[in-house]
Formats: sequence, structure tokens, C-alpha cells
Amino acid sequence: MDDLADRDRYPHRDEVVAYLTAYADRSDAEIRTGCRVSAVRRTGTGFEVELEGGDRLSARAVVAASGTFGRPHRPALPGLEEFTGQVLHAADYRSPAPFTGRRVVVVGAGNSAVQIAVELAETARVTLATRGPVKFVAQRALGRDLHFWLTRTGLDTAPLGRFLSRPPAQPVLDDGRYRAALAAGQPERRPLFTGAGGTKLVRPDGQREEVDAIVLATGYRPDLPYLARLDGALDAEGDPRHREGLATNVPGLAFVGLEWQRSLSSHSLRGVGRDAERIAWRLAAPSRTPVTDLPALVRRVST
Repeated sequence: MDDLADRDRYPHRDEVVAYLTAYADRSDAEIRTGCRVSAVRRTGTGFEVELEGGDRLSARAVVAASGTFGRPHRPALPGLEEFTGQVLHAADYRSPAPFTGRRVVVVGAGNSAVQIAVELAETARVTLATRGPVKFVAQRALGRDLHFWLTRTGLDTAPLGRFLSRPPAQPVLDDGRYRAALAAGQPERRPLFTGAGGTKLVRPDGQREEVDAIVLATGYRPDLPYLARLDGALDAEGDPRHREGLATNVPGLAFVGLEWQRSLSSHSLRGVGRDAERIAWRLAAPSRTPVTDLPALVRRVST
């Protein structure tokens, strides 16, 4: 991985697979693949993990390390339920070929939305529908990739996640091609539609336009239904209740790989290791007196 880090580019798919495979081979742990956790339950001071097929595992602690991007987010957009054309999430998008010559609206203002819309615009008539202007940030600055500067300045690891109630919207990383494409109207950008009827979308000015397909590039959420039986582990939307990866209401439960779990890089391969080490240390450490119990803390320190 150090060799890959020295290359001023993103690693290719096969390089990432090779890295993860080598990491697993070095790990002194039982690794089960091809199985799914159906439920996690409390059992006294520990947990019981039930797998599909009926197998059960017992543990003193559980780490939900399935990350942030397991559940495609489909927001409640105005009129979307009345639209009778094709609707798909970016998770199901594979190539522009099926949309050749069609009228397509891509919803979203992030990297995936812009990249898909620009690619589709080569063979289809495309609108990028957003709630506000698309924000760009240069992929390279002073001859180096943005991620080099994030690492060098410490912004990549700064523990800012505790101050965020929701992950902020990410700007579009651009080497110039995406900004130029939008400026040329390929694709065009318009405000989000305000309604729909049949195969027509209603614009904010009241005009109706025939549309063949809508692509929802509206992000993802953690996919954690197996924690639903742990009271207090998830909020009403199915998102984890935690502070820097430690569950706030379920002792012994932790999370790894969440967006802004602790820092900007918490949900990426370059940053998840730091959080994993911290979580492992916290779970393995003996119980500590809460900081709010200052008299008991002082007594323990003084002795």
C-alpha cells in the first residue's frame, strides 16, 4: 500500500483487490465469506450474532464495519411517485448505452451525479437537476492531487466528525472537464422539478416536459437492519447512534467505516485503519469511570 500511496493517482480496481486480499492473508482472524448477519441480540453482558442459515456466534463486543454506502438513498422528491417513466438509483447505473437517444434527468449535485450526467450527455439529452449550484474543487493544485494536500495539512485526519450532526455535501472533484461540460450545456443544469404526472416532469416555472428516465444520484446510507433488535443502536431513519464510532446507547457495540465517523477520511481505505485501531483499543480496554463522575475519578487517580 505504501508503494501505491507514492503514485500520484487513484489505485485501480485490481490493485485494491490485491491489497485487501493480502491484508486478509496476514490477518490472524477467522474470516467467513458468503454469509450474511440477520440479527444481533443482547445476551447478558455480551451479544449473540445470528447468521442466515441458523448459525450463531457469541461475542463480548460487536463492530459493525459494513460502512456507509450499503443502502441507496431515495429521497421523497415532489411528484416522483406519480412519474411513470423509468426511475433508477445510481447504484443500478452501469453504462450510457441503454439511454441512447432518450431524455434523461439526473438528480443530484455530487461527484456521481455530475459524472453520470456528463457521460450520458454524449449519447442522450440530459438535464442535471439540483437544489442549488454545483460546487467544484480542483482535483490538482500546485502540481499535486488534492488528497496529497489533505494529508499534508492534516485536514484528512482532523477529528471534526464530532461537531457534525450530518455529513456535509461533498464538492465535485474536477480536473476541468466537468465544469466545462456544464458550462457548454452538456448536460444542462436546471432547478429540481416540482412535480410529475405520467411521463412528464413539472419545472418550477410550471412548464411540463416529457422525460424517459430519472437517475437518482442521491447518495447512500448505512445498511444496518441486523442491529434493529438492539434497542437504541439506530435512530428512526436506521442510522447508527454513535460518538466517534462507539455506540452511545449500547455498550460493547461499535462502528467502523462511517462517513465522518471521526474525520474526513473515516469512510475510506486511507483512513479507516486509524479508526479501527482506536475502536479496538476502546473495546478491549477495561471499563473506565465516566468523566462526569469527577469525585470517583479523582479518588482513582489519587490512589
